[in-house]
Amino acid sequence: MDWNIGPEEQVLWPASVLAGVGMCGAVYETTRQISYRCFKCYDELSPMQKVEWNNRGFSTFHALVAAAVSFYVVMISGLFSEDVNNSIIIDRKSWLSDSMFGHTCISVQVSIGYFLTDLAMILWYFPSLGGKEFLLHHGLSMYAICLALFSGKAHMYILMVLFTEATTPFVNLRWYLDVAGQKTHRLYLCNGLALFVGWLVARIILFVYFFGHMYFHFDQVKSIFALGFYSIMTVPPTIAVMNVFWFWKISKGMVKTLCKSKALTGNGKTD
Repeated sequence: MDWNIGPEEQVLWPASVLAGVGMCGAVYETTRQISYRCFKCYDELSPMQKVEWNNRGFSTFHALVAAAVSFYVVMISGLFSEDVNNSIIIDRKSWLSDSMFGHTCISVQVSIGYFLTDLAMILWYFPSLGGKEFLLHHGLSMYAICLALFSGKAHMYILMVLFTEATTPFVNLRWYLDVAGQKTHRLYLCNGLALFVGWLVARIILFVYFFGHMYFHFDQVKSIFALGFYSIMTVPPTIAVMNVFWFWKISKGMVKTLCKSKALTGNGKTD
């Protein structure tokens, strides 16, 4: 494999990762300050719940940035269009896709810094902020991003996986409403429905398209260096299985919430 590292990258990449970590720290503190001033329930949380509350603040921030940049590069920019003949899709990248992975010091470079920060917090507070499945998810994500960054290959597929972060704000809002004692509020139900639909589209249907695209472009996939080829054949399927498992749990939770909401409606107790 030819490593995509020049003199400029040797400085910019570490600086970008540090910038991403710093961004997470800034959003964490901003979340804490805003929550302390604006949400009465924040003072009633336990110390560990406050840590998780703030952690989910920068988790949401990263998700919005990652999803927006990924959607733009893959769907709008035309970089990966079949009509572009300057190179095969597996080799295409742009300054913005590099930036999403941590290439230059601009506002969108939070992915590697985010995963590092969140992984460190999960390990430090383990298992309060997440169990082994979160360690596996973050570990695989960091591995895949770094491999794409160093090799310059398969940026389209990495960006498609990063777009699945679009469901994270709904997951976090569900947790916020839960700890705030708002599980009977209509917003909790609406968010649950949005989470179900969003997860179905961004983490189930999108992966069907992902694997279909790989199948129809398998000649290009095979051209990747050995480690990259075996990684792209194993990492996405592993994440897909995790997504299906979590979707099953979300579906069960949604059915339970809908049944409870229906029962409350019948009793005239809805908000």
